[in-house]
Amino acid sequence: MEVSPIIAKLRTGDEQTFRELVDQYRDRVFNTALGLLQHHENAEDVTQEVFIEVFRSVAGFRGDCSISTWIYRITVQKALEHIRTGSRRKRSGIMISLFGNEDRVNLSANAPFYHPGILLENKERSAILFQAISLLPVNQRTAFVLHKVEGLSQSEISRIMDTSVSSVESLIVRARRKLQQLLSDYYEKNER
Repeated sequence: MEVSPIIAKLRTGDEQTFRELVDQYRDRVFNTALGLLQHHENAEDVTQEVFIEVFRSVAGFRGDCSISTWIYRITVQKALEHIRTGSRRKRSGIMISLFGNEDRVNLSANAPFYHPGILLENKERSAILFQAISLLPVNQRTAFVLHKVEGLSQSEISRIMDTSVSSVESLIVRARRKLQQLLSDYYEKNER
């Protein structure tokens, strides 16, 4: 497979090309990490880690996907690594009942998370939505955030997550159902 001119320049260590790549993808990487992690400082850390990884691994880029798919893959991988290692370091967060019944979680118990792309009048509801998103299994959360927050197609998500389009579709449907359940429980209790 022929290597793109950008990758060829990156492989030679061209700093200007690397700066341009960072400028082009920085916001997308940050927003994806933020949607998955729901913490600004952690998303900034992951964004930095992503571009360090891009710089380090450009020589191994095979070109079997687009540059944007490759960068999204690294972003998702780094964010999920952060979730796994962060969950071992700090056990605070949303408390799930001892019986593992996620349906009864108090969504308003945590400090609110506000995504920068949400309009001011929707901030409170978006914070509740993102708290509910954080309760989804990791694959559902990833597919949902990439589709609904980042606006990627199911086809793009399947390449990023290295799975079939039908699997992505199923993950999004299951995520949507779980969110409807979590949010209806929350609004039933709090919006009376």
